[in-house]
Amino acid sequence: MSVKSIFRFLITALIFLAAIFLAWSLWQHYMVSPWTRDGRVRADVVNIAPDVAGQVVDLPVRDNQLVHKGDLLMQIDPARYQLALQQAEAALAARKADLDMRRAQARRRADLDSLVVSRENREDAGSQVAGAEAQYQVAIAQRDSARLNLDRTKVIAPVDGYITNLSVRRGDYASAGAAKIAIIDSHSFWVYGYFEETKLPYVAVGDKAKIQLINGATLRGHVDSISHGIYDRDNPQSRELLADVNPTFNWVRLAQRIPVRIHIDEVPKDVLLAAGLTCTVTLEPGSRKDVK
Repeated sequence: MSVKSIFRFLITALIFLAAIFLAWSLWQHYMVSPWTRDGRVRADVVNIAPDVAGQVVDLPVRDNQLVHKGDLLMQIDPARYQLALQQAEAALAARKADLDMRRAQARRRADLDSLVVSRENREDAGSQVAGAEAQYQVAIAQRDSARLNLDRTKVIAPVDGYITNLSVRRGDYASAGAAKIAIIDSHSFWVYGYFEETKLPYVAVGDKAKIQLINGATLRGHVDSISHGIYDRDNPQSRELLADVNPTFNWVRLAQRIPVRIHIDEVPKDVLLAAGLTCTVTLEPGSRKDVK
């Protein structure tokens, strides 16, 4: 065999081995390695609803503004609630005067001789004092409730975050308990990676994660938790709560995707996070870190 033939054989063998290695590497990467392109950036959205109803007279925030916990978001017209507080305070003063009168009467009757005031009258006076005290406590609660309603006309930000999709305007009527403002909590961003069920054996809580946003930015994190259930579309319940079993079965079955929650550890300063961004999540098996 000539040197040229040996050289060709070696080149062919090397190409063949390289092709096998490349195919094996691609198989490991796409079929075994725990990674997914189906990742989403998520965040907690706080729906802000006024506790009292009324017209919006002040709105010191704008769409997409960063607000801090305790900032004023919206002012409900306080006029009606100020009047209610004044009325409650007047009722409280009347109850206090009635209680003082009942106590004074009870003391006078207690000081009189039993020949002048009967035991029954003394007991009646004591009962009237107890009733007046109860009415006084009710008036205090009503005064405190009116004061609380007045305070609640100021809608305050409960968390640090960003105003999003602001649609309320000055002059709008706000109903109690109806959400008017949404805030994206700036300290609550995380990533949901939807991993195929065939890759779950390689996923463990605490494993380090590399998060590649579609714009090229890279974040670091770790597996925080793994979902323990998704909806089974092939086995819904009937109206009688019986299993509605699909009579057909597809031989080609696609692997289900299970949500895996990724805690974000590092975010570069120049990266803008927004709920709904897509990303690729790559885990590092065996890199488990201590998670409290």
